[in-house]
Amino acid sequence: MKRATNSIRIFFSSAVLSYKALFTWFRLEPYVATKVIGSLNQILFFSLLGSFATGPDTASFYAIGNAVQLSALNGIYGVTMSIVGERWEGTLIYLFGTPTNRLLNFLGRAFMHVLDGMTAVVLGLFWAGLLLRVDYSRADLPTLALTIFITTASTSGFGLLMGCLSLVTVNVMFVNNTVYFLLLVFSGANVPLANFPVWIQRAAHLMPLTRGIQAAREIIAGAGLVQVAPLLAGEIAIGVVYVVIGYVLFSSFEVVAKQRGTLEAM
Repeated sequence: MKRATNSIRIFFSSAVLSYKALFTWFRLEPYVATKVIGSLNQILFFSLLGSFATGPDTASFYAIGNAVQLSALNGIYGVTMSIVGERWEGTLIYLFGTPTNRLLNFLGRAFMHVLDGMTAVVLGLFWAGLLLRVDYSRADLPTLALTIFITTASTSGFGLLMGCLSLVTVNVMFVNNTVYFLLLVFSGANVPLANFPVWIQRAAHLMPLTRGIQAAREIIAGAGLVQVAPLLAGEIAIGVVYVVIGYVLFSSFEVVAKQRGTLEAM
């Protein structure tokens, strides 16, 4: 019991500390600008552009899609940088050497970003309702909240994998930007998946966000948990797969690091 309690305590403390460490430069103004103004800009830009091209009745399609897609800001950039920051600051070897549960330590890098990403989605939906008249009167709010959580967690799982890959990459921001804009295009946030070739549609369903965005749109249109359960199950499965692959890579890097340390000592 004591061991489990210690593991939980270390999980939350490491999650909070890694999140704080990512924002050592933190000031309120840039954070608000990114969270509030940045999310507003993305939603308005794509919603107005899309509705201009396809008709005013389609504004909600783009508004909802981009609101949910905002979770990628934390899921991709935040989670990736929380892992790569260990390499930049020279603390990665201490992370590998800690006797704590490695999986909990690994997952803790994403915990705070899941919560922060959910607030970004909620704020995006608020802008969509306030400025673009998206109607939430038929939405099952508990199911929508569950969808936001699952989608943000799945995207953060993908970010954990990207973070591990970035440990062996010189240009981390190139990886982050590429992945973020791929999700922006191929997740269905701004272009209906039916407009793409079949092979792209299949590839899109191997990414996070795709099913979550579709589920959010259906819930806001009046669907319930039963109707969107297959989409949410798929989103969970995708997230778990990415977490497992990322953890395997992370463990592999640990083995290599320890071997090199042993060789240098010899």
